[in-house]
Amino acid sequence: MTNVQPGKIAVVTGSSGGLGSALVEAMAEAGYVVWAGFHKNRMDFPGLKTVIPFELDITNPVAVAEMFAKIELAAGNVHVLVNNAGIAQDDFCWKMGNEDFDHVMSVNLDGAMHCSREALKIMEKGYDGQIINVGSYAGIHGAIGQANYAASKAGLAGFTTALAREAGPLGVRVNMILPGLLPSRMTASLHAETLEALVQQNVLKRMNTLSEVAGFVVHLARMNNVSGQIFSLDSRISSWA
Repeated sequence: MTNVQPGKIAVVTGSSGGLGSALVEAMAEAGYVVWAGFHKNRMDFPGLKTVIPFELDITNPVAVAEMFAKIELAAGNVHVLVNNAGIAQDDFCWKMGNEDFDHVMSVNLDGAMHCSREALKIMEKGYDGQIINVGSYAGIHGAIGQANYAASKAGLAGFTTALAREAGPLGVRVNMILPGLLPSRMTASLHAETLEALVQQNVLKRMNTLSEVAGFVVHLARMNNVSGQIFSLDSRISSWA
């Protein structure tokens, strides 16, 4: 870790998933040194020399604090944090156990808070930084069988806007993206009829792509005057109110 050369540093959690790996690759190709966090399922990027995989349980605040201290010691700074790690454990609320609800909240919301808190401690020193949270359409509009997931992503939306207000005086921007329907392990597990119904909610009648979402995140990471915003990246249209 101590051999890492100084430069623009990005930390991406959940790097072993489809979107996570696309984010890591796009950030690395854009010139960032990317610290790619994973939990259990390691993802390597052999063609990208500026990617540093590391294992981290983001639900453990002590482990998160120790990891970010190591990153700061090795790299000197954190310029971008992408809170991408997330899980879903779906069921109807009246059938859902406490563990399933709490686990989803712990990863999707608590984990983002743990990482953001430690990243901010580093970012404020340079009066600069960008935190990008990966939310979900379900967190804004709800979804059948996803009370835990929707609650965690709704909480993440509130966390995003509150943190943007707090971090603004520190020169740090905080935003959220709703990546839309993507080809992923999560959507691959859906019944064909369910998936098609979700596709049809889009006026363009198609899913988003991993590369387009990752490209948007790279662009957003470079923006200096945008904070507290929630960006929907598909073609589902919501009312203004």
